[in-house]
Amino acid sequence: MQLIKYFILFLILVSSSLIGRFLSKRYLYRLEELEEMNSALNVFKSKIKFTYEPIPEIFKEISENTNKNIGNIFLSAKEKMKYNNANIAWESALKESNTNLKEEDKQILKNLSKMLGQTDSEGQISQIEITQNFLETQIKDAQQEKQKNEKLYSRLGTTIGLAIVIILI
Repeated sequence: MQLIKYFILFLILVSSSLIGRFLSKRYLYRLEELEEMNSALNVFKSKIKFTYEPIPEIFKEISENTNKNIGNIFLSAKEKMKYNNANIAWESALKESNTNLKEEDKQILKNLSKMLGQTDSEGQISQIEITQNFLETQIKDAQQEKQKNEKLYSRLGTTIGLAIVIILI
């Protein structure tokens, strides 16, 4: 009986530690996705400037060369461009995306849709650059949040687990 009790206490400690680590990883994933989006926008800007490919083709290529979450945004936008114009497709893809990005990150990315497919290449490039400047600020904020909160949640999970174990002993 005593062995079962200690095994359950051990499971409580391990599960609470894992929950804490899972919560702490959200900050890392958000930072990675923001950096990936910034890189994807760089590719987008270069393609518009030098190749003059249509936006759906550029989005398809970006979706194939980026990580899953960010790639899915571009792929979804490409698919939606079959039925809608580029700005509506982009906003819809962002709204439906399943990422670690905060709502304010998505709002910054939605600003990109203002001139997407509406103006000449120079107007689109300038809008991408503006969006990238805002993303840089978000990346810095995400780095600070990661440094501050990653260890906190990891240790908090373990501490809460230990507290529960001590109470149950």
